[in-house]
Amino acid sequence: MAHYLLQISYTPETWAVLIQNPQDRAQAVESAVKKLGGTMERFWLSFGNYDVIGVVEMPDSVAAAAFAMAIAAGGACKDVKTTPLLSVQEGMEAMKKAATCGYQAATSSGRR
Repeated sequence: MAHYLLQISYTPETWAVLIQNPQDRAQAVESAVKKLGGTMERFWLSFGNYDVIGVVEMPDSVAAAAFAMAIAAGGACKDVKTTPLLSVQEGMEAMKKAATCGYQAATSSGRR
C-alpha cells in the first residue's frame, strides 16, 4: 500500500465550532480511511499554512483521491493537499529509471 501526506486547512467557521466544542477529529478521519481500505498512520494539529498534517496508507491513488474529495466536499476545510510519498527504496528505484529513460532537457548539451 502507498503512503500519502495530507495537509488540511480549516475554514474560520470550522475553527469557531472546534473552539466552542473541542473534539478529536482523528476518529472521523480514521473511520473514513478504513472504509476506503486504508489505515491512518498519524495526525497532528499544526500552525502555519495548514492546520492538520497527517499520514495515511491507502490501497491506491483512487482511494486516496476519494478521501481527499470527501474532505473537500464536506465544507469544513478550505484547502486539502494530498501528496504521494515514496520510501527511500522507491525513490532510488525511480532515480535509476530516470537515469535510463532517455529524456533530454532543452538546456542539455545535446541540442540539435
